[in-house]
Amino acid sequence: MNRKFKIAAWIALVFSGPCLLAQQVDEIQTGLTEPEPLTITNPMIDGESVALGPTSNGKFELHDVEEASRYDSLWLRELHKNASLFSDLLLEVSNPVELDSGMVDLPTDTLKARLARMNEKTPFNIAYNPSLESVIKSFLVRKKDLMQRMITASQFYFPLFEQELDNHDVPLEIKYLAIVESALNPRARSRVGAKGLWQFMYSTGKMYGLDVSSYVDERHDPIMATKAACKYLSKLHEIFNDWDLALAAYNSGPGNVNKAIRRSGGYENYWNIRPFLPRETAGYLPAFLATMYIFEYADEHGLQYKKAERAYFETDTVHVKNLITFDQISKLVDVSQEELEMLNPAYKLNIIPKVKGKEYALRLPKSKIGKFVANEEQIYAYAKKELDSIEKPLPQLTTANDQIRYKVKSGDYLGKIAERYGVGVSQIKQWNGLRSNNLRIGQRLTIYPRKPYIPQKTVAKNTTSKSSSGTVASGSKVHTVQPGDSLWTISKKYPGVSVENLREWNGLSGNNLKPGTKLKLCDCSS
Repeated sequence: MNRKFKIAAWIALVFSGPCLLAQQVDEIQTGLTEPEPLTITNPMIDGESVALGPTSNGKFELHDVEEASRYDSLWLRELHKNASLFSDLLLEVSNPVELDSGMVDLPTDTLKARLARMNEKTPFNIAYNPSLESVIKSFLVRKKDLMQRMITASQFYFPLFEQELDNHDVPLEIKYLAIVESALNPRARSRVGAKGLWQFMYSTGKMYGLDVSSYVDERHDPIMATKAACKYLSKLHEIFNDWDLALAAYNSGPGNVNKAIRRSGGYENYWNIRPFLPRETAGYLPAFLATMYIFEYADEHGLQYKKAERAYFETDTVHVKNLITFDQISKLVDVSQEELEMLNPAYKLNIIPKVKGKEYALRLPKSKIGKFVANEEQIYAYAKKELDSIEKPLPQLTTANDQIRYKVKSGDYLGKIAERYGVGVSQIKQWNGLRSNNLRIGQRLTIYPRKPYIPQKTVAKNTTSKSSSGTVASGSKVHTVQPGDSLWTISKKYPGVSVENLREWNGLSGNNLKPGTKLKLCDCSS
């Protein structure tokens, strides 16, 4: 079947024009400690010095040449509603409900004719079958409101998707897959840990170049994740040479699709192997095709595009050169934190970090980008001055070499571990994606310590202790390994010394000991 692609217009991601600098602002009259306004020079205003600081109402007035229009908050609320729809759609895909065919005005013959017309212009194998009809009618009855919201929210994401899909020679209809995957919620997270618009697992995301750290998770970034999804889907199509099977493999993995092919007796058509696929995957392609149908025939089913006066996708990006928080950006550029979080979902702690060798971008409404760029140096200077004035500064960024992997032991709890390494409980939870305070023995935690953990020195308190090596003097810091010694027997000879202590203090990974080896009985380095 011939593929037919349309070239998607990349809408309005254009850099703003020249900007005027901030006006002179009033000093804030509060009892709180505020960083002093910074004196800056604007070459566009005859070298006149002005101060960058908040006005009496606590806001900053950085003006652009063209007065920014009011942001349409209805769009922001519309997209935020999608977060609660993710689980509903996933449930519908996994557990489709059979409906009375009379509940929706869609005669089977009409549906067959429409599906045939769709099949003519797509590389997917779209043919009528009762299962697909059931899912379409279920969506139109049970999820009509959800589909209306998807049509509305798609006006932000679809131009972005179409651009990347076209760049990678992937069918543009794949854009509907993100609705099935995440209900267009960039912060969606599945019960098994898949994240973002395209629901990448950690390992698959890393395989396709998505960076995940304590501060950033690019699985949540719409552009980066879409690029990765295009690469992954292209590879799956290269393997199966069929877009239906590629989508099934995207959901459940190539291994499960291969198993289904074998169990079906060698069939390679999705509908023939469908009974042998995992339950969720069996509903996956029908949900994708049903979504495509509803978008194609929205008008016929009373679903309308609700266009705003100023399109939400009129945004642009700027590369950030220094550490800055969403709170600071919100105050300086007059964009709400809620809006910043929606436009920049990859930043886990609402902090854009500065890391050597990495480039991080800030996405803002187009009308605000000029303010940031025209005042960039002064904004960074103000942010740094404000951060330096805080009594308890933000956690310092650390390199990979500064992190530790802590193994949870019996008796551990988050507060105890946090105190040991000088960090907060909330930080440990954020670094490890924990939703509760529950820990399990043996669990590995990534920690970026603010202080080194120095175990308490323990030495033998008994004045004498008989062993195979003779009497050990009080305060002895070394044990000489004798034939028959083990870590367990040695630990029993010295109160307060555990097997784990011996391993840690002597750099041991196993249990084998060589006679004559000198073992430290304390953390003698401190």
